[in-house]
Amino acid sequence: MSEKNSFVFDSFALIGYLENEKFAQEIEDILIQGKKGQLKLFLHLIHLGEIYYITLREKGPDIADLVYLRIKSLPIRLVDHISEKLLLNAATIKAKYPISYADSFAAALSIINEATLLTGDNEFMPLEKKGIVKIKWLIS
Repeated sequence: MSEKNSFVFDSFALIGYLENEKFAQEIEDILIQGKKGQLKLFLHLIHLGEIYYITLREKGPDIADLVYLRIKSLPIRLVDHISEKLLLNAATIKAKYPISYADSFAAALSIINEATLLTGDNEFMPLEKKGIVKIKWLIS
């Protein structure tokens, strides 16, 4: 599968989905297609941790635990390892662009899986402009 039928989620996409932002239905449609096997969906555990800590800080442990379990139940492949290829791609992106280290992993995961990145985070704009990552922009 190529980027046409593969997506990588960053934390922006899933937090917005769970908070019912304007793009939530768009994410829901993608998740339905993922459940049917029509799309490959990826999320690195680094981003699951990011979502957890943000929710924990803003809404407390009970909600953070619910969010964690909800995300784990979605038809998204949780990438729970950091291969040397992923590590070096992420580190190179971080060295060259003004992007958070966690977000560099989302970009690298997109590159490695030839997947489109789902985000609304403007940090990724330079990567898209340089043709490094294909992005489906989510507008909240």
